[in-house]
Amino acid sequence: MTARASSRHEIVMNFSSPPSSDDLAVMVRYVLETLPDELVEKAVDLKLAIEEFPDEATEQDMELGSSYELLALYHSGKEITPGVEKKIANHDDVLTIFRRPILDLWCETGEDLSGLLREVVIEEISRAFDYSEDDIIEMMGRHHQGMF
Repeated sequence: MTARASSRHEIVMNFSSPPSSDDLAVMVRYVLETLPDELVEKAVDLKLAIEEFPDEATEQDMELGSSYELLALYHSGKEITPGVEKKIANHDDVLTIFRRPILDLWCETGEDLSGLLREVVIEEISRAFDYSEDDIIEMMGRHHQGMF
């Protein structure tokens, strides 16, 4: 029996300590490069931010009971409030990943970190563009190409 060379690019990350913000940024950028077709165009100019936790204002606005409740947040630079667009966009669209809540969920569930990040990113971007729950589940269920 001969081993076949893999034709897909793989990233293997082993952590002896919790992944840093830079580690997560590398993983999330890869997820953004391999989004489902429905989301590719929506993420073309998307900026990425990695924060430890949501800030206090975000926690209050979203009425969070704990700073661990929010894994990611998509912020459109084109909206003043949800549904009300600015005539001139002053800011970029930004996807913020909250490192500590992600790592906490990862430890709690024992799921593969790359798969977990993929689900979080797909779900957050999809919700920002009003995809239905069924559409989101279907995208996550069928879209496995590009996994680390």
